[in-house]
Amino acid sequence: MQINSIMKLKRLTIGNRLYLSVLSLFLLFAVAFIVFQQYREKQYKISSLDLRLRGYNDQLHDAALSDGANVDAARVDSFLEKHPVRGVRVTVIRRDGTVLFDNIQKNYAAMGNHASRPEVAQALQNGYGSTVERNSSTVGNDYFYSATYYPSEQIVVRSALPYNVDLAKSLQTDQHYIWFALAVMLVLTIILYRFVNRLGRNITKLNEFAARADHGDTVDTDELMDFSDDELGDTAERIVKLYVKLQNTQSEQDRLKRQLTQNVAHELKTPVASIQGYLETILENKHIDDKTRQQFLERCYAQSQRLASLLGDMSTLNRMDDGASMMAFDKVDVAELIETVEKESQFRLNQKGMTMKLEIPASIPVRGNSELLYSIFRNLTDNAIAYAGMNTHIIICASLKGNRWHFTFSDDGVGVDAKHLPRLFERFYRVDKGRSRKLGGTGLGLAIVKNAVRVHGGNIMVRNNDGGGLCFDFTLRALDKE
Repeated sequence: MQINSIMKLKRLTIGNRLYLSVLSLFLLFAVAFIVFQQYREKQYKISSLDLRLRGYNDQLHDAALSDGANVDAARVDSFLEKHPVRGVRVTVIRRDGTVLFDNIQKNYAAMGNHASRPEVAQALQNGYGSTVERNSSTVGNDYFYSATYYPSEQIVVRSALPYNVDLAKSLQTDQHYIWFALAVMLVLTIILYRFVNRLGRNITKLNEFAARADHGDTVDTDELMDFSDDELGDTAERIVKLYVKLQNTQSEQDRLKRQLTQNVAHELKTPVASIQGYLETILENKHIDDKTRQQFLERCYAQSQRLASLLGDMSTLNRMDDGASMMAFDKVDVAELIETVEKESQFRLNQKGMTMKLEIPASIPVRGNSELLYSIFRNLTDNAIAYAGMNTHIIICASLKGNRWHFTFSDDGVGVDAKHLPRLFERFYRVDKGRSRKLGGTGLGLAIVKNAVRVHGGNIMVRNNDGGGLCFDFTLRALDKE
């Protein structure tokens, strides 16, 4: 464990590795560029000096050597004395390499054949040639040579400057360029470090956040969300915010699950306690009369039906929550479902003196789950019958707008207080808990309606009618035209 910890401390971060890698490549490129630039500058200076000496050769040829292969030494010396450039060594060489004139070494016979000298060989082949810092075997000094071949006279004129300190300095590259390049490198290195350091800091913080999240530790969002103002920083902040949002959502879901569990236990306890009480009474009283026993059994059966309804509604909600995408969707005519609900509810409507009016097209085709679509209108109808009041009216309207069917389900009953409207679709929410249980409601009907509408790509809202009663406005996605 200690070895792993030490290795982790010694291990470079991705930001440092990126910085060192880019910096190495940049420095390698910069050094190569400086070396190449120095070489080019030196070659330029060498070429410039060679061009000047070739001009000097041309002037000497035109002034003293244009008469033929016989060199007039007096005319050459006169040219050298009058020319403003001093210290130039001049050698005139015949094509076969024989030295005809040299202003430094006068013993031409002892100078040997010059045809093999590099600059002379280049001149005989290309017309001109030069060498830098070549030692003269004749006089024993280093020279910069420039030779020019004149084919009409069959001679090579070679001029040379002593390769001394002054000439070496003149051929050196400008050192100011190197300092400028180093300064630019330093500035770019600092910029690169700042960029990579900011990048590495973001990655480190994001990695720290991931480690805490992986271990389920509490995330200090104020500390972790201090990312740099760039694309990676924005992305990292979004990830942290998304995680915090997910944590909050998970906490809210846990709270709702606990609340739902408590509500379910409370709702189940009432019918179970009633059934248990009636059965205990029957079992403990052996001589109970048949009429009372029958009455208690009927009450037990009624409570068991309520229990079955509650379990069925919970099962429906769970299926919609956990597997809505796995439900079978087919072509369904909602108009037929509404008419079926009307027929099935007619007896209860008559008992309450209520009427149902349908203002719907003859056919309302949608693609959906028949059972869930039926539950929408059945639960809304049961809710209206239970709470709208005696001698009221139910009106169902439907119209097609674009690719959605718009429905209104309204009654002219008592309605509910406006403060209850936002919570009507909550599971087990009751405006009047005692009255709702006496009427046999499970408290899940409107929750089923909302979820069923949502599963079918719609939305639902509830409001009080101006003249009294409730109105549910909702939409269902229409069947796509083939």
